[in-house]
Amino acid sequence: MDTSKPAVFVNAELLPMYVGRKVRAVVQVLQSDGVAIKGKSTDDRSLIIKGSLPPFPLSNFVEVIGIVDTNNSIQAEIVTDFGEKFDASTYNRLCQLANGEYKSLFL
Repeated sequence: MDTSKPAVFVNAELLPMYVGRKVRAVVQVLQSDGVAIKGKSTDDRSLIIKGSLPPFPLSNFVEVIGIVDTNNSIQAEIVTDFGEKFDASTYNRLCQLANGEYKSLFL
């Protein structure tokens, strides 16, 4: 496992801090066409996931690992289906901790 460039835990609010860097985010799928996913981040903001993507059922949660393109989009490298039930508020809190007080534990 390569740990030299870890993927930072992010929500949509934190995305602008990591343009051009590898991140991981969880998104609830609102629309999916095989080229992009339009979704809702764990902080209730819109995100676009780009890349060659398999279709995911609407309302499912997916974890995306990829490179931040813009303030609201990620070019996906890996997408994992997390299913219909996911505690978005807990993941959102993890993102805040991983980019704040406990950042040194995650990077």
